[in-house]
Amino acid sequence: MRKLNLLFMAVLSLTVFLTSCEDGEDGIDGINGADGADGVSPMMVDAAALLLGSIETDGGIPYDANNPVLTFTTEQNVFIPSVLGIDYRTDRSVVPAGPTARFPMFQGWEIVNGAPRELYYVITEASDRGLARLLGVIYAPRMADAIGSGGESNSQWSDDGRLVFEGTIDFSPTRDLTAGGADGQLLGFPPAAVTPGAKADENWSSYVVLPGTDVVINAQPVANSTGIHDRIPNPNGNTQADEDDLNNPNLAIDQASVVMQLLDGWQDGKPYYFHIVTDTSDPGPATIELGVYAPKLAKLPTFGLFPGGSMLPFSPTANGRTFDNGDGFGVQGLNSASLSERQVQDPTNTFPIDPRDPDYAPMWDAHITEFTVPEADRPILTSFDQINELLADGTLIPFRGNANTSPLANSLSDLLTATGAIINCPVITQPEASVIGTQIGIPRN
Repeated sequence: MRKLNLLFMAVLSLTVFLTSCEDGEDGIDGINGADGADGVSPMMVDAAALLLGSIETDGGIPYDANNPVLTFTTEQNVFIPSVLGIDYRTDRSVVPAGPTARFPMFQGWEIVNGAPRELYYVITEASDRGLARLLGVIYAPRMADAIGSGGESNSQWSDDGRLVFEGTIDFSPTRDLTAGGADGQLLGFPPAAVTPGAKADENWSSYVVLPGTDVVINAQPVANSTGIHDRIPNPNGNTQADEDDLNNPNLAIDQASVVMQLLDGWQDGKPYYFHIVTDTSDPGPATIELGVYAPKLAKLPTFGLFPGGSMLPFSPTANGRTFDNGDGFGVQGLNSASLSERQVQDPTNTFPIDPRDPDYAPMWDAHITEFTVPEADRPILTSFDQINELLADGTLIPFRGNANTSPLANSLSDLLTATGAIINCPVITQPEASVIGTQIGIPRN
């Protein structure tokens, strides 16, 4: 209790500090916040103290914006100040897991047959600016638009000051994917059969409303007694053996931290748009990208719409280049990911904005494209401007499996259509090329 009280006082001190300062003057990276002095509500101070206190109780290092564990350079371009370490090494012959990040890990409760069960999770965004700063996560106000949609979930505080969630997760299934056969210009994707490696029940959503508030956090499950998230790297290499081993050192319950694989992507013509994939509304992307299948996410508002709703469009391609032609851009596509063993190859999807944009949200609304030209003529898709140009000249078309037959009110493209699939993809960092191959902080437990 004394530790919690001391932490509460530290959070309260920071709150007063934030109230008296403007963004950019206090040394705190208020990701995605507009300039101006903002107070933090007492309820958010209490919530932050409980959440950060649980990290300390569990043996971890609670985030302290007055004295963060790490500071980051402009070249590293890290969006989540509370991250404990990042491994930017991308050569899988040296590091089989590829790039990874180490996160503070919270313990909460899910209710199974009337009894509480420990659930471990990470928080990467909050819809309240003050809470986001106190926790060291991304401020994403559009998440609050999920409230009342049925795609969010509610929570309560337990007697021990931890969140009690609606819904449960089963991490025990064994992931399995059978690549699809040839169909015109398509091969590998869409898959012929999929079995996600984890499944949530109909009540679970990572868009969690904090008790008694209209504030949403992105609370993403990584482990419980049934197993662990498939994006927690196996220390024995990129194999499926022992994938649900709770003794995996990359899940450090006694340190309140977890290491997760980062996926690459493109944004505004730039690579290294590193993000995690935690849960999706559809079993296909859940299997391809090693996420949790969480069907309730399909109720979030609204497919194909932007900037309305609580999601953000992004664009995978169904049939990108599966070979490296020597231009240094590598390969790309859901086909490449589907054809690789245990998704060694990322789809390297194309994204429109980064988390500093006020329209950012971590739930991504998939708008899949399809090439009409032979594979040798397919470029790597690096920006939405390029995608729109290729849609206009017929090199690309909306994927034939997309749910919407005509574009909706989407300010990013009047030619793309939505698939109806949502993927939870918090963006962690987008470094300069000079950072690749380095490590910062303590990236391993």
